[in-house]
Amino acid sequence: MAVPPTKPEQTVAEEPAVPARAPRFSLLDAVLGLLVAVALPLAIVAIPNTISVVAALLPPDVSQIDMIRAHGLALPAMVLTVPLAAVAVRRMRAAPVLVGGLTLLAVADVVGGYADSPLLVGLLRAAHGVGAGLLVPATLVAVWERPRILRAVWAGVLAVSLLAAQALALWPLDAVTSWRITLQPYPMLTGVALALAALYLVLWLRSDESEGRAARIGALGPERGRLLMTAVPAVGIAVLALGTTFDWSPVLVVVAALLSVLALLGLASAGTFAGTRGRVAAYTTVAVGAVVLPTAAQITYVELRGLGGPGLSGLWPAFVIAGVAGLVAAVLLDRADDAVMPVASAGGLVIVVAGLCAVRFLLPATDGPTLVIPFALLAVGAAVALTSALRPSAVGTALFALSLFFPGVLAGFLLGSGVQFMHLEEADSPRELVDAFVSAMHWWALVGGILVVVVIVLGAILTRRSTEAGTETAGEPKGGEGDTEANATGNAAEVTATGVGTAEGGPAEQPVAETRAAGPELTDLTELTEVDDLKSAPGAEPVSTSTSTFPSASPSVSGPGSGARPDALVAAGPGTAAKSDAVSPAATKHKPAAGARSGPGAEFEPDGSDPDGSGPDRSGPDESGPGGSAPAVPSPMSSPEGPAGDRPTGA
Repeated sequence: MAVPPTKPEQTVAEEPAVPARAPRFSLLDAVLGLLVAVALPLAIVAIPNTISVVAALLPPDVSQIDMIRAHGLALPAMVLTVPLAAVAVRRMRAAPVLVGGLTLLAVADVVGGYADSPLLVGLLRAAHGVGAGLLVPATLVAVWERPRILRAVWAGVLAVSLLAAQALALWPLDAVTSWRITLQPYPMLTGVALALAALYLVLWLRSDESEGRAARIGALGPERGRLLMTAVPAVGIAVLALGTTFDWSPVLVVVAALLSVLALLGLASAGTFAGTRGRVAAYTTVAVGAVVLPTAAQITYVELRGLGGPGLSGLWPAFVIAGVAGLVAAVLLDRADDAVMPVASAGGLVIVVAGLCAVRFLLPATDGPTLVIPFALLAVGAAVALTSALRPSAVGTALFALSLFFPGVLAGFLLGSGVQFMHLEEADSPRELVDAFVSAMHWWALVGGILVVVVIVLGAILTRRSTEAGTETAGEPKGGEGDTEANATGNAAEVTATGVGTAEGGPAEQPVAETRAAGPELTDLTELTEVDDLKSAPGAEPVSTSTSTFPSASPSVSGPGSGARPDALVAAGPGTAAKSDAVSPAATKHKPAAGARSGPGAEFEPDGSDPDGSGPDRSGPDESGPGGSAPAVPSPMSSPEGPAGDRPTGA
């Protein structure tokens, strides 16, 4: 029986969530895994604004407030870049974009050694943000093209990077003699990442050539539109972040941040193109972005030795244990079936809430071991939530969720800053200032926990409604929602991976679809036949996949009453899917396939070959900054730790 005709404009908008043939792990995959492990932390460590820690080293003729504001431009630049990079990486290939992002980071590091004005600092920090904004989507698409285990590695590394970003940004500032180190914290690591990227590019080119350079499906119109749609709230939140540096009241900052979070959740509800699964993935990334990094940053500052904590040297054992736990959790979760992913995503967010509870009831701590509990819970929860939300998703859905992730980070920093300023306003003495930092951390943990619980409830409601309506949550949204993953299949959704064509009324014979170009959007439809997650015939079981914490003010500000407080808010540095080969009738032939296998588990290879894949009471500060000029107690939103740091000599 012939495949039912389809409308010419109906095309597949996304690649399958899981490739038809599971590629064998190769040298290319090993290099890509190492690159992800190095490059993702480099991208995330560009977020914190740490220049206030070395403000005493700034030239006397340079405005510290202007420098702090300029240094906080990295995250807004990253927020604006990611949606555009997501579209670019879908039109081109991941490898060139990845190398370009790392090259921009390296150039910004080199030029950072010659920066001498707020203008140049702002340009370089914006370049860091753009480079990181190119790097993160490119690594995501790169791992989505390789064995599935790399998706878990990517999500785990991202979760661990969020947890350790603030500490990693502060570590190079120990006993420094130049403020420019904030513009090039890890030049050697950037060089290593660039070398790995070059090796990856060479291996990718050879692999791509050996495979015949088969054209891949780029982003189609609906997908591009939805990805670019995320730039709208990104612009709004970035403008708000910059506006809050000009003496906004704490209440106004909190209101702006809450509205930003609501806007992101609203866009996650209305803009996704993968139905319930896509919405849950977007909700999860917004929640993780808004909570994990701002929380970890507050903990890091409160636990520094300047406020009576164990200091960075006492924090690292807890970071290492938590990081290993997060990576292991992500990799182990990769062994689970797609059907458990929605439950695992909610479970990961519950673990994050448990970590926030640990922050409220166990911290501050005077020793490092106590910190293992909240750090481990946050790392494991974030890793599990991100892995389970993104792994079953097609690459377009994952990019949409990622495009909402960094605006979520910026909104979280704004919200945390507002909460912190509310407490710092009433502090009149060094002891009260220390208590205000701790109290702000506790209240932020409460606010963050409420936000995550709201996301969990939203996800549960969506899943229940989808189940009651009998809809498939694995990428088959209702057409009325404008979801292209399902609409792309049209009436041709009955073409199965075995080549079995089914009309909507009964069984079918076993034709093999030979695809050709189906329109201007697709230059080559080779990959349209290389899927194993196609809808089966009626009756068959469907295949489913289911410096302060925030930008700091100048250390020269000795108390809450200084007018420089709002400048701490400069961005962030404020501190399967079921699928079918839907093509136009004119572009599809049908011929009998001798010996073609039927059933939902069968697979079809374009060349006719068999598949080969397998599928306490805190003491005041006791350290001095450069030249002994650091204040006895940190000013609002400034670093509690003097530039001299707390590492042992020679560490």
